[in-house]
Amino acid sequence: MKIVVQVKLLPDEATGVALRETLHACNRAANHVSRRAFESGVKGGRALQRLVYAEVKALGLSAQPALHVVRKTAGAYATLKANLKAGNYGREGSERRKAVESKPVRFRKDAAQPFDDRSLSWQLEARTVSIWTVHGRVRDIGFQCSPSQLKTLTEYRRGESDLVLRGGNWYLYAVCEVPEPDLGEVVGFLGGDLGIVNIATTSDGTRYAGRHLNQVRHQNRRLRSRLQKKGTRSAKRLLRKLSGREARFAADTDHRIAKQLVTEAQRTCRGIALEDLGGIRGRVRLRKPQRVTLHSWSFAQLGAFISYKAALAGVAVVFVDPRHTSQECSRCHHVSRGNRPDRSTFLCTSCGFAEHADVNAGRTIAQRGEAVWAVSHAADDAA
Repeated sequence: MKIVVQVKLLPDEATGVALRETLHACNRAANHVSRRAFESGVKGGRALQRLVYAEVKALGLSAQPALHVVRKTAGAYATLKANLKAGNYGREGSERRKAVESKPVRFRKDAAQPFDDRSLSWQLEARTVSIWTVHGRVRDIGFQCSPSQLKTLTEYRRGESDLVLRGGNWYLYAVCEVPEPDLGEVVGFLGGDLGIVNIATTSDGTRYAGRHLNQVRHQNRRLRSRLQKKGTRSAKRLLRKLSGREARFAADTDHRIAKQLVTEAQRTCRGIALEDLGGIRGRVRLRKPQRVTLHSWSFAQLGAFISYKAALAGVAVVFVDPRHTSQECSRCHHVSRGNRPDRSTFLCTSCGFAEHADVNAGRTIAQRGEAVWAVSHAADDAA
């Protein structure tokens, strides 16, 4: 499986200037390529390369960076096409969709730029890299990472690395091809009910409360609103400083929860069952004050973290139908809205079984996971 290892570069002032000017040059070229693609309608990788390669070289880029600029632009249009097809920019004919379709893709001047082994080389023992810039090759740029990251880079690094400027710091994101261990014998499933009040609740009864994360989000939302209304230079500086802090905090929280879930499943030789919540934001209808909370819910991120950590640990993950998991009794499987007298309580109107609502949902998800696993492996055995 592919994973990304992030290392922090330690350039001196002159090298930092060269790296910044390189990003600016690459993204100016990418915007030129994007305009040509939009005007001509040629957006496929090879066709676009034939159309604009000479023009990109004339903008001051060498061969490999020029190729990567073209591929980056073609990839951006492929992503845009997929998002339009999925309806992520609204229905056909909507104002938002028209606005997206009426102009070429734009790249920020500091947007990330991919480099391959011809234009970026790693000296892992010395913990340095050399990289092509618009001012020539710059060598012996130090980087820092953990021992485990260095081991992963040494054994599994393959393909491209992205140069990223974030928060005034320089990073390289290196792609590593890590072999997945064989799945062990699955003797059951650990169900995980993902939510907003409780970020995750397991079928074993463990609850990971979201109170602190939600408090941070509410505080940041109020602070952003006040700063945006103020509109002064100092307010804008503070907004830039706060940018991304909430997302990093949420990601760290999700990483910790995912690690604990995977560790518990691995220890007990179980798989992990989760709800397939894709498209929930489009299905659910809420009042305006609740919409912000729903749209800041990072269930997809947590699910992705659990999936890749489980794959590295040899733990099976299945996604199940989420319908009525909160209303179904995990003991007798009776489904009724009346089973939920309030948000946190489950009381079955058929058999009288009582439990915390999220724990009951986690058990239902675990049972559905076992059923999905049994069906899929029965099909594999028959084949």
